[in-house]
Amino acid sequence: MQLQGRTMTQTNATPGMFKRNPPIAGEADALERAKNGDPDAFAKLYALHKRRVYTLCLRMLGNVSEAEDMTQEAFLHLFRKLGSFRGESAFSTWLHRLTVNLVLMHLRKKGLQLVSLEETINPSEEDAPKRDFGTADPQLSGSVDRVALERAIATLPPGYRLVFVLHDIEGYEHNEIAAMLECSTGNSKSQLHKARLKLRELLKQSEMATRQEVA
Repeated sequence: MQLQGRTMTQTNATPGMFKRNPPIAGEADALERAKNGDPDAFAKLYALHKRRVYTLCLRMLGNVSEAEDMTQEAFLHLFRKLGSFRGESAFSTWLHRLTVNLVLMHLRKKGLQLVSLEETINPSEEDAPKRDFGTADPQLSGSVDRVALERAIATLPPGYRLVFVLHDIEGYEHNEIAAMLECSTGNSKSQLHKARLKLRELLKQSEMATRQEVA
């Protein structure tokens, strides 16, 4: 299964489980020509990356229409900013970070609170941080149906979904997520912990429903 920024085959939903995409054939040449103003080269970059950018936007926003709009906005922004790419990181990584920042700006303009500050101030007893808080989650390890996982991610509350996508899919560290979402590192860990709990519940429900259909 291809996930935004990383590759997942029979996923383990734990940090570091996705591998960064290898360089795409023809990308380097198209990138250099696009930086020199070649419109056909930019069109090729769009064709190479539009699906991944759209998938990232959809995962973060949970809304098809908004994801389509933000995908177009990301490539318009890329067109204006392409000359500033210096190759200090992989182009896909740079483009994904640009997209993440645009989506977060979009959410803030809508006046949405990206994470709940109450999560770490007054956590309930059953959801309180454990000793392994924010680390790999063995209960989410193993083979997971990709369609069920996508559906489960889409139904997560916005704060949970953002942190899960940024940490477990895009590979950002909690301190980076905290800076992006303007919250504490502990809050990021709390959101991830709750997201994983919710995902386990949703995936279990999906598996039970599938078994009932087969039976």
